[in-house]
Amino acid sequence: MKILITGGAGFIGSAVIRHIISNTQDTVINLDKLTYAGNLESLLEVSSSARYSFEHIDICNAVELNRVFTQYQPDAVMHLAAESHVDRSIDGPAEFIQTNIIGTYTLLEATRQYWSQLDALKQQNFRFHHISTDEVYGDLPHPSDFDNTQEYLFTEQTSYAPSSPYSASKASSDHLVRAWQRTYGLPTLVTNCSNNYGPYHFPEKLIPLVILNALEGKPLPIYGKGDQIRDWLYVEDHARALYTVVTQGAVGQTYNIGGHNEKTNLEVVQSICQLLNELAPNNANYMGLITHVTDRPGHDRRYAIDASKIKRDLNWVPEESFESGLRKTVQWYLENQAWCRRVQDGSYQRQRLGVSQ
Repeated sequence: MKILITGGAGFIGSAVIRHIISNTQDTVINLDKLTYAGNLESLLEVSSSARYSFEHIDICNAVELNRVFTQYQPDAVMHLAAESHVDRSIDGPAEFIQTNIIGTYTLLEATRQYWSQLDALKQQNFRFHHISTDEVYGDLPHPSDFDNTQEYLFTEQTSYAPSSPYSASKASSDHLVRAWQRTYGLPTLVTNCSNNYGPYHFPEKLIPLVILNALEGKPLPIYGKGDQIRDWLYVEDHARALYTVVTQGAVGQTYNIGGHNEKTNLEVVQSICQLLNELAPNNANYMGLITHVTDRPGHDRRYAIDASKIKRDLNWVPEESFESGLRKTVQWYLENQAWCRRVQDGSYQRQRLGVSQ
């Protein structure tokens, strides 16, 4: 297959490309705008492959998208390009509307134009795979409010109730993709994943932020009580799942992808501190750096994925536990601090974002 991947220089996109180039015979065309969160260093181990190409393009640029489709003639699209940080969406929602909604629309139309000109067999085998988030579902009952919260999980039938500008823009893009399948017959797939973590994660997100702050002896900020619960998914497990879906998933279907690892934010930070005490000990106790700060506006309290459908239909399950995945992640950041310094430009030095109300 020739797979066009948007946002391939980002955290999840680069993991998908590394997986495909390293474990399959498929060809990848990486299309990325290279915003602050996109970094080609994440692809150095595969960038010399003859099966890898890079195009520096904004998905809102229809002319360039049409050129890429004509030039490369892909068999599938995996759409990962998105603005994805909730705090940034609170400070500046316009970029999220532009990239996540207008960009997805522009890509869908370019794809439809290309797909409509293929022969019947290629049309039948073509796939447009849209990668989304569990945040579109809003939040779930919290253990502090209900017993037996394991009964409450996001399924593929859960109604959408997004809370932030980010999740609302992703919900909109999901609806667009499904509409293009229903109205135009474009063979689409949608996946909604839980919180990813792992190597090459931009340091604005919780786990890399805490690791780097701790190593520098800076405060480890916890929003509110730190009792918000997330289901954590190791990014390389997610990459395997996404490739499984694009190659084996049924057209028109949605698959939820989760790690089966519900943890409070406080538990995550405490686990990082414990690992750092073991792997990078110093005279201070990292736990003492934990600092509670004002909560994020509209902060969802709990996410949890029911991933039984993708297990049943496509035989995918995560390989990493939270403990094994977090150990690999902390070790990677300890060994790649130079990468962390390079990707943080002068406009972002791990300061608090998302305080506008």
